[in-house]
Amino acid sequence: MASHQDDSLSPNEKEMTPQSQFVSRRFWLQSTGLAGGLGLAAAAGIWWRGRRGEDDEVVKAGRSPKLLDIASKWKLHPAVTDRGFRYGRAETLQAEAARFTNFYEFSRFKSCWRHVEPFEPVPWTIKISGLCRNPITLDLDQLFHRYRSQFRERQYRHRCVERWAMAVPWTGMALNALLKDADPLSSASHVKFTSFLRPQAAVNQIDDSFPWPYVEGLRLDEAMHDLTFLATGVYDEPLLKQHGAPVRIVVPWKYGYKSPKSIQSIEFVDKQPETFWSTIKPAAYPFESNVDPSVPRPWPQHEERMLGTDEIIDTVYLNGYASQVAQLYAK
Repeated sequence: MASHQDDSLSPNEKEMTPQSQFVSRRFWLQSTGLAGGLGLAAAAGIWWRGRRGEDDEVVKAGRSPKLLDIASKWKLHPAVTDRGFRYGRAETLQAEAARFTNFYEFSRFKSCWRHVEPFEPVPWTIKISGLCRNPITLDLDQLFHRYRSQFRERQYRHRCVERWAMAVPWTGMALNALLKDADPLSSASHVKFTSFLRPQAAVNQIDDSFPWPYVEGLRLDEAMHDLTFLATGVYDEPLLKQHGAPVRIVVPWKYGYKSPKSIQSIEFVDKQPETFWSTIKPAAYPFESNVDPSVPRPWPQHEERMLGTDEIIDTVYLNGYASQVAQLYAK
């Protein structure tokens, strides 16, 4: 893993920079040969819209008709809103959240929506195993049949270690309902999540310099906390492929890479698992990875940029969820 260069694992400034700063006059004079101010502005606008994609295009690219059929069959949307969870800020537009995503299985860049079409999230099976008394294996129909009554919509803030943020409505259930049914043994201390491995459908998995498949983990008490969410939908429809269809984990007080996408395996283990990013660069992406602006990183964490508006907001400890989870880290 030492062959990775630091700049490939830190925020990509082209992806992070707002349009007004990125589309510079010099860049466009060189690349288009347009000297007139009006022509330059028009060309820049056309180029930017093409790069971003139209809103409908971005969302449609991530939809799975098969997944939509299953969700409709089980009447998963709209879900009852859990009134105990509120953003405390404006909701991110659906297309903006779908346009700018990290999903390294498909691309190192943010426009993963351009690469997800070959990936089909149906059929899908989730296996809960390891140090537990009742191992469980569920396909999507079995999952929805067993737990549909517990499905709710929750408004959660999401903070990426790259300093961008969003506020989105996830549909799903508290992960602890599933974990309790598996009945972990007293020897279980952590939960390991493993995503899919399909290099024929996820082009970046061909790059074997990464430790595929994607693995993440939580301490058992973190995984059992009511905030930790098993999400199957977002914005009142099934998860888009770029959001981690058909099932992902959402841990709102941790940096985004701790919320693994498209999971197929949940395993109770007796030690801290080696995870994707903490294996590659542990100093930047340690196992705990709580949102904490006071913890030194290769780049400062005191501010975050909201997708869609570029509003700059001060980052707060545990992403604003300290009243619920700070006791997990009391010394």
